[in-house]
Formats: sequence, C-alpha cells, structure tokens
Amino acid sequence: MVRVNLVSLSASAVILGVALASGLLLVAGRMPRWAAPSLTRRIAPYLRDIADPRGLTALTAVPLGASWRLTRHRLAAAWVGVSGGATVARRLRQADWTQDVVAFRAVQLGWAVVGVVAGGVLAVVLTLAGRGGPVVAVVPPLLATAAIVVCDYRLTRAARRRMSRVEEELPTVLEFLSLCLSAGEGLRDALRRVGDVGSGILTAELRRAVLASGTGSSLPDALLAVSKGLDAPSLSRAVEHLVAAMDRGAPLAHVLQEQAVDAREDAKRSVLEAAGRKEILMLLPLVFLILPLSVLFAIFPGIVMLRLGVG
Repeated sequence: MVRVNLVSLSASAVILGVALASGLLLVAGRMPRWAAPSLTRRIAPYLRDIADPRGLTALTAVPLGASWRLTRHRLAAAWVGVSGGATVARRLRQADWTQDVVAFRAVQLGWAVVGVVAGGVLAVVLTLAGRGGPVVAVVPPLLATAAIVVCDYRLTRAARRRMSRVEEELPTVLEFLSLCLSAGEGLRDALRRVGDVGSGILTAELRRAVLASGTGSSLPDALLAVSKGLDAPSLSRAVEHLVAAMDRGAPLAHVLQEQAVDAREDAKRSVLEAAGRKEILMLLPLVFLILPLSVLFAIFPGIVMLRLGVG
C-alpha cells in the first residue's frame, strides 16, 4: 500500500512538473520582451503597397508557433553570446551547411526540448508501471543532453567527411592546374577550366573563388578566403605557396607540381596512419572473440572427458 502511494505521488509530481514547465514556457513566450513583433511586422503598415496592396490585412497577435520560434531563436542567440560560436561556424563552413551559428543552436534547443518531453513521458510511464524510482528524474535531462550531443556529432561528422574529400581531391586538382598553366593558360582561366570540368567539392570551392574574383575581389584574396573557410592544412599550405609565388613572380606551374607531390605524400602518410589505427582495432575481435573461442574449443573436450571419467 505504501509503495502504491509512493508511485502515485511520484507520477503526480512528474506530471505537475511537466505542466509547470509548459506553463512557464508559455508565459515566457508571451512576455513583451520575447513576444515583440519582428522588424518585418513593425514596418509592414508603411509598406502596404508591397506586402498588402489593398491595405486590408490587420496586424494580429503572434501565433504560438511563431512565438516559439522567436523564443528559441533568442535563447540560441544568448547561448552563442555566452559560449561563442567560432568553432561551430568553422565546422558549418567545412560541412557546407547553409545554417548560421544561431540557427544551428536553435535546432539543438528544439531537439533538447523534444528530448525533455520524451523523457518526461517515459518517466511518467515507468512510474505508473511501478518501475520508477529516483533514477527516472534523470531521464529528461539525459535525453536532452543526448539530443544536443547527437546534433553536434552530426555536424562534426559531416565536416570531417567533407574535409577528407577535399584532401583526396587536392593532388589531382593541383596537377590539373599545373598542366593547364604549362599549356600557356593564365591562373584565372586554369581555375575556371578546373571548376567547369571537375565535379568534386574542391572544384566547387574553386568555382566560388573564380566567381568572387570576377565580382570585385582579387584572386589571391578569394583563394585565401577559400582556404581559410575550409581550414584544411594541405590546402592552406598550397594556397599560401601559390599566393606567394604570384606576388614574387615565380613560375606557378612548378610551384603547383611541388605542392601536388607534397599533397600526395600527406595522403600516403594519412593512409598509413589510418592503417595503423585499423590494425589496432582489428586486434580487438582477435583477442576478445577468436582467441577465447579457440581456447574454449581446445579445453572443452578435455573437461567433458574428465566429467565423464574417461581416461
């Protein structure tokens, strides 16, 4: 009887806590500071010839969904202001995601809220089923933290995959550029040709650099911006040597050939390092799975014979 009362009290406490949190979120979303109309809605009455030519649409209250998005955006901006977003911005640029840091943090907050709600529902179900306890109170924050970590891991994984593709494509692109320069083309024309012929990630970045150089930015600045945005060591080193050769008037084809050789050596070194790591990982099933099974098959017949009293 006492256990049933404790279970009912725990379930009531969880339900009331979820209701209190929901009410606080709704109140916070309706506060003037958080539910203030956006700049578009504030200037809409003065732009009715564009937004509403007939001038019949009246300003209404902020919908619940828009209020939640606005609240989430402001919380994400506050999070970015406290923790900084240089690392996240670099990974977003490397992964080529169109989100900015605030939008990414807003997505993380949204999934964190989903994790809290799912954890609360799971805690209530476990408590009502009689399997709850003090541990169920940790489930909602644990799921929220897991949601945040999973979002960050997805971004990191996408950035690493894209950077590995860039490092794989770099030697081929450099050799193609050196071939175009040896044939008598200029650097801008060679970059344009590589961007038109290629279909990889690095060639797309080179197309952006050529487009930026044709719309007001100088070619060295555009190439440095690409290398800084991707932040790949081999690409940054190649671009720095190329820009230095352009400033000093050195032969660009020879410089690109040397950088292509260095990039291939870096790729070989990376492959050897990855092979060393994979070799260590391959020992895990050998030591913990195959070797114990071999020992078991070797000694099991002897154990059976000893139990039977044979021999």
